[in-house]
This record gives sequence, structure tokens and C-alpha cells, in this order.
Amino acid sequence: MTTLQALLAFGFAALLLTITPGLDTALVLRTAASEGPRRALAAALGIGIGCLVWGVAAACGAGALLTASALAYTALKWAGAAYLVWIGSQMLIRPRSSFEPGVLTSAGGSAFAALRRGLLTNLLNPKVGVFYISFLPQFVPAGADPASFGALLAGLHVILGLIWAGLLIAATVPLAGLLREASVIRGLDRITGSVFIAFGLRLALERR
Repeated sequence: MTTLQALLAFGFAALLLTITPGLDTALVLRTAASEGPRRALAAALGIGIGCLVWGVAAACGAGALLTASALAYTALKWAGAAYLVWIGSQMLIRPRSSFEPGVLTSAGGSAFAALRRGLLTNLLNPKVGVFYISFLPQFVPAGADPASFGALLAGLHVILGLIWAGLLIAATVPLAGLLREASVIRGLDRITGSVFIAFGLRLALERR
């Protein structure tokens, strides 16, 4: 896989993950609707910082494993492949009809409080860390430094997330309604689940 191919493939997968309704989407929508666009943007920025922290940590960890032990890296690769296939299968078999309504309560406060809320929501969600550890290594081209290239991929994911958050904030009412449609959420879950399974199988069969 070339650098351009890796960026395009990861960008496509990250875009699907970004637009699939979940905890982050709910937080941005609720903040935009109840506290205004400025605080919603701050919450989105906090979410992005949290993603970047998780992504850099996962990239550096994968890089250290690759350098220290080929066996350990292989174990990580298989664990990541199994996780991606499992989570993809769950999304295909049991797609959601709604998404995390529990985060739709407003905490109020300043823009900084909204940023902190977005950051902590992301940092305290272990699923984000597991996703990055499972997902990033397979998009690192042969010969590239896993830590620096993984950080680049995490940065790309953050940029996509901020663009999507901006669209959500700019069109809070129509997009909020659309993303609460059961058929839309089920469809996005099925598409994303299929992509996860495909990438999980690719990761399992990949040879460095």
C-alpha cells in the first residue's frame, strides 16, 4: 500500500465512522441546540483533542511494539482484526434504531466547560482507544514510521470530525431530525459494519 492509498483508505473508513451517529454526534447536536454554536464548536474541539491524544498514544504504542517485537506486533494485529470483525458483525446483525440518548442532557457553563466536556467524554471512553489500537496499524505503509504516520492518520480523523461537527452545528435542526431516523441509523450502522469487517479481514491477511 502506498502512502496515498493508505490516506485515501483510512480517510474513507474514518469518514464513515465520523458520520455514523454516536456519543460524539449526540453531544455536539445537544450542545448546539441548547447552548449555541460557539459552545458546540468548543465541545467538538474537545472531542478532536481527545481523538488526537488517543491516536498518538496508539500510534506510538504500535510503533514501539513493531520495533521491539515482531511477535508482539503480530499479536496486536490479530487482536485488532478480531475486534474489527466482531464490532462490524454486531453492527450488521443488530444495527441500532437510536443512538445514545443518555448524553442529551445539557451541562451548561462556558465555552471552556463545553471543551472540557467534549475532551473528557472522549478520553474516558475506552472504545476510542481500542478502536485506534485496532485500526491505525493496518494503514501504515511498509517502510513508514508507525508512530509519525499513525499520528498523521489520527490528525486526518480529527479534521474530518471537526468538518462534520461544523456541518452539524450549521444545520442543527434538519440534521438532528435526520440522524434520529431509525432507518438512517440502521443504514449507517450496516454500511460501517461491512467496512469494519472488510478491514478486519484485510488486517488479518496482511503480511509485512
